[in-house]
Amino acid sequence: MTTLLMPKATAVWLVENTSLTFEQIAHFCGLHPLEVKAIADGEAATGIKGFDPIMHGQLTREELDLAQGNPDHHLKLSVSKVRLPEAPKRKGPRYTPLSRRQDRPNAILWLLRNHPELKDAQIMRLVGTTKSTIASIKERTHWQSSTLSPLDPVTLGLCSQIDLDFEVNRASKDRPEAPVDTGPTLLKAEDTTGEKVDKDGELDVSAVFAKLKQLKGADEE
Repeated sequence: MTTLLMPKATAVWLVENTSLTFEQIAHFCGLHPLEVKAIADGEAATGIKGFDPIMHGQLTREELDLAQGNPDHHLKLSVSKVRLPEAPKRKGPRYTPLSRRQDRPNAILWLLRNHPELKDAQIMRLVGTTKSTIASIKERTHWQSSTLSPLDPVTLGLCSQIDLDFEVNRASKDRPEAPVDTGPTLLKAEDTTGEKVDKDGELDVSAVFAKLKQLKGADEE
């Protein structure tokens, strides 16, 4: 064990059953010495039943006897030799407190309107809802459809801004890139001058002079 179970109840037991100083009990139980004194005077922890740390494997009898014989000795918490396996991480929808569950439909509507690129599975992860609920809000068949108003799930406390940004960026990577509009381009030389352009990209000189002669003859007439 790394932490003391029921520290105040343990302090009650130590006050009633040992000759330890207030400082020793306070250090072991994580309390203030004045709080331990109040327990001894009956001013605090009234009605709390003492918790035996020796019987529950948090303190050895040898360690207690050593501390009672030396007021400067601090009790050391016993380390359990039994290692409990870690609880497996549970995969499933995000847990939503009861006080927040009524806000989930509004959050779903906000996500559908402001981030249509999000998939149903991503919305389920963000607000802890079900696919059928999302579908009913999309199709306006939800029993609250007439009263729903889009509300930011971050403001409602249903998810963090980091989680929302992560899912949005993830969804954006899956979307095809939109074509970039480069704006209008320059017209070709023959379209603007009406003159022929040779293969090397230069004007046909003879054609230009012929055009000028035609214009000059028209002016003289």
